[in-house]
Amino acid sequence: MVVVAVSLGSSTAYASVSQAAPPDNAVIVWDRNAQTAIWDIAGQQPQVQARSFAMVHGAVYDAVNAIAGTPYQPYLAAPAAKGGESTDAAVATAAFRVLNELFPAQQARLTTQYDEAMATIPDGGAKRRGTTVGAQAAAAMIAARRNDGAFGDQTWTVGTQPGQWRPTPPAYASDGAWVGHLKPFLIPSASMFRTSGPPALTSDRYARDFNEVKTIGSATSTVRTADQTQAAIWWHDRHLAEWEIKRQLATNRRLSTLQSARMFAMVDLAEADATTACFNEKATWHFWRPITAIQQADTDGNPETAADPTWTPLLVTPPHPDFTSGHACFTAASMTALTYFFGRDDISFSGYSAASGTTRHYRSFSQAIAEVIEARVWGGIHTRTADVQGAKIGQQVTAYAVKHYFKPRGQ
Repeated sequence: MVVVAVSLGSSTAYASVSQAAPPDNAVIVWDRNAQTAIWDIAGQQPQVQARSFAMVHGAVYDAVNAIAGTPYQPYLAAPAAKGGESTDAAVATAAFRVLNELFPAQQARLTTQYDEAMATIPDGGAKRRGTTVGAQAAAAMIAARRNDGAFGDQTWTVGTQPGQWRPTPPAYASDGAWVGHLKPFLIPSASMFRTSGPPALTSDRYARDFNEVKTIGSATSTVRTADQTQAAIWWHDRHLAEWEIKRQLATNRRLSTLQSARMFAMVDLAEADATTACFNEKATWHFWRPITAIQQADTDGNPETAADPTWTPLLVTPPHPDFTSGHACFTAASMTALTYFFGRDDISFSGYSAASGTTRHYRSFSQAIAEVIEARVWGGIHTRTADVQGAKIGQQVTAYAVKHYFKPRGQ
């Protein structure tokens, strides 16, 4: 098993259990509402979900942090607040307004959901002022992300030479190239953590990657175990268990509304930027996927590889290049952020996938990073080097994020 080390020091964010508010605080509730809008209804793919969740939780964090007296650095700005505002009203309003901007087709449903949430908050000045704070935080986020490059017209470079990406079966689709050109939320540039690229086709490293994924990632592999197959499918579920994991941790660790807001923002914004950095790598290297590499290995010039024109992977290959792995970038960013937030790695959690029909359990955040690296190879859709380098990018993004954002004021 490959283990990716995490070393970021500790955070002062996590208060003791005795200080925590009851579970199901407004941040957790509206994260669940956001998932309904983002995935259950809109069906956004993971690389698109990342931007949507980041916008929601960046705004929610700024609103909650302002009402708490701005104990932490704001993300964009701290709306004027005196501390007596309704936090629940601020969270609901910030999340609702961002979601309404993102999904205008869901306006009627979102408005009903928002009205029902607001009806549970006692009328009065606190509610009105909390609503204003949430609205201001949402407006700042919406303005900041206007013309940020989302859903641009960029396309992947389609090659014809060995090593160059081309669309893969069964759909032969090409999608998501704009993600690599998205304006980052935290890091100065999408190319900030540029790698040296995939291994040369004639190298020993390439041959090892090739033969590993060919053997264990095949749809008909005889060496992949049942658990490895389940893990590959679990990690490939587009209904990401990682959103559930955040809520589970916030509930089980009894985080307050402020703690939840900070943790969700820290994780989601790091995930979004790691995804952008990863897709920027894909656009730079436009490296072929295992299915293309294996079916056309007779063109790669490496004597240690052999072509199999009928080879297919366990999982359906996503419609973009191999290097680097988006899921490895995304997961390493989130798990590293959680390690920093809690000040420790050894916290247990689990997540259920309807795609695999299984719940997977983890003893630590680093264990999840290690498994996603393996799982993308087991699924036959990424080479190991693409996964390892992706995980490094995710960690680098989070390391930058926690050094420059979300810190206690005065640090």
